[in-house]
Amino acid sequence: MVTVERRITIERPVGEVLAYLADFGNTPEWDPGTESCTRIDSGPVAEGATWLNVSRFRSRQTRLTYRLERYDQDRLVFVGENRTVTATDDITLRASQAGTVVVYRATLRFNGLARLAGPFVRPTFEDLADRVAERLPRVLVAAP
Repeated sequence: MVTVERRITIERPVGEVLAYLADFGNTPEWDPGTESCTRIDSGPVAEGATWLNVSRFRSRQTRLTYRLERYDQDRLVFVGENRTVTATDDITLRASQAGTVVVYRATLRFNGLARLAGPFVRPTFEDLADRVAERLPRVLVAAP
């Protein structure tokens, strides 16, 4: 298992940041590893909503089906799965004088033989988390 965590300050109110991040379809805008993320169900964004996420990690394309497991006023939890990995994005938000502090925690839990990959992918996963922390505030400040 590999876990990374970043604290990110965003100059927008909590409600706006929450609404933006709750729609996982926005992920290609702020996650440099995501190539596309398409909603595969319909209705309002709420617990149970699902997306097909196509990402590139270490030059390999991977597809995960993500589900919004938790949608609170201050926390979002998305869980993505395929046969080799379960990815969990746990996002908490709190108001600050500067706007919103986002604590972004991403965990990869590998299945089967892929479990052996954990130590080898950590540096790439850390780099990706750094790039998310750099990109997310810029995207959200520019968002309407």
